[in-house]
Amino acid sequence: MKRLILTTSDSGAGCLRQPGIADAVLPLGDRFFLQEPLPSDIEIAESLPQDDWVGRIYRKYIDEADCGTRIADLCEPFDTVDAWIDPDPNAQLILAWLLEYFRPHDAIVSKLHLVQADLPIGQLSTDDLAARQMPAVKIVDRHLELARSAWQAYHAPTPKDWFGLLSMDLSALPLFRPAAVALLEELPGRASGLGATEMRMLELIAEGDAGPSDVFPGHEKRNTRRVFDYWQIGALLDGLADAPAPVVSGLNEGPFTLEMHDDNERRKRYWQSKLSLTPLGREVLGGREDFSRHNPVLRWWGGTELTNNRLWRWDAVKQALIAP
Repeated sequence: MKRLILTTSDSGAGCLRQPGIADAVLPLGDRFFLQEPLPSDIEIAESLPQDDWVGRIYRKYIDEADCGTRIADLCEPFDTVDAWIDPDPNAQLILAWLLEYFRPHDAIVSKLHLVQADLPIGQLSTDDLAARQMPAVKIVDRHLELARSAWQAYHAPTPKDWFGLLSMDLSALPLFRPAAVALLEELPGRASGLGATEMRMLELIAEGDAGPSDVFPGHEKRNTRRVFDYWQIGALLDGLADAPAPVVSGLNEGPFTLEMHDDNERRKRYWQSKLSLTPLGREVLGGREDFSRHNPVLRWWGGTELTNNRLWRWDAVKQALIAP
């Protein structure tokens, strides 16, 4: 019986390949659904993971090299397809997209199972995988219906439908609810005008003696918010330090781009920066000032375009969505 595993990160794929529990393992982590703006469904569906295993699957299991360029084509030769999903919000969005994408493919749905990890799969050793014995749950209609609701809600032009998911029974996808809340927390805060990750960065800088590496999230790091990827965290810090009215000072280099990383001197200056809060930063952190009152806002949250005149907010205390 031939088994394919689809998973949501490169590190998770590396972990799952080691014990040889599947004939092929493909990561889907290059589908980062927190980018701005969202790619179209067609762009997503017609793209393949950028992974050497794609070529191996074609050579070993698929007779004709031109039989297709979609993930569905790669799944067809396998008897079982398992989706091993990380707990972070982007991975949960990948799960929602994947189930919605597979919905019209009855032959794939019939052999599709979900393995929901409560820790990042890439952090698990081979022994951990064996010891945890995570069950593979057969995908049925209730999973597909919930995924459709979530995917449509995330694409909606306002966060109202996404907020409405919290009043639904989400137990079919057990880690979806905390991910849904974590994404709402990244909307501008009721008082601060900044998302939860940005506010956590300000908190860590306020503690003193902080450099950029101290505010980036990661395994066993003080910033435990795992919503955004490495490049987006850098962009968030750029936005706090380089805004017309900055809330962070001391960032010696930028913007946080591949070009900067490729320049050894610039990269060194960046990571050696000593960060501190500006007076406005201290006021924003204390809840006495609103970042958006002093700076332009133009970014996307799912299908919602956020601007100063159209600023949806999140009240973390009341767990409430606030319309512009």
